[in-house]
Amino acid sequence: MWGRHMTEIHKGSQGHPQPNGGFEREDLGAKPIIAFIITVVVGGIFVYYAVWGMFHFLDKQLTKDDRSRSPLVQVQTDTRSIQAEQIKVFPEPRLEDNERTEINDTRYAEEQRLNSSGWVDQNAGVAHIPIERAMQLTAQRGLPTTPQQGTAPPSIVETGRAAAAHADTSNTAKSNKKGSKQ
Repeated sequence: MWGRHMTEIHKGSQGHPQPNGGFEREDLGAKPIIAFIITVVVGGIFVYYAVWGMFHFLDKQLTKDDRSRSPLVQVQTDTRSIQAEQIKVFPEPRLEDNERTEINDTRYAEEQRLNSSGWVDQNAGVAHIPIERAMQLTAQRGLPTTPQQGTAPPSIVETGRAAAAHADTSNTAKSNKKGSKQ
């Protein structure tokens, strides 16, 4: 076997020469393939109904055991279906029914807010102005965080010293005593 060349004619099981080098004469029949397909289909159907039955059984167990703990609490019998009036009771954020109309409503409200003026907190005197006017004012006045030219921004140390000097009552008490003695 090891010494044979590929060009030699191979002998079949009957000893007759085979010109193609030999192969198995019997292919896989149709019966085993059909049997395998039928077994897979029947097994799939069995698994489907077994899982369906298990979920159905567990759902019945859950609804049976899911009684109210207190007789004063009213429990909805089927929590998977809701009425239209219950949608507004459900807390935010809710699922979107129609994304296009809801995003358009949100964008419209944002545009109204950006292009109008009104009070944010009237008691505190805080108002909002249209965005175009705010950009004009920012361009005229500059950003409020930029220091004026020629002045250094206050440092934390100087701010702390000023606050301590303002809060120090010992100097004012001594000057008051000196003024009353004179």
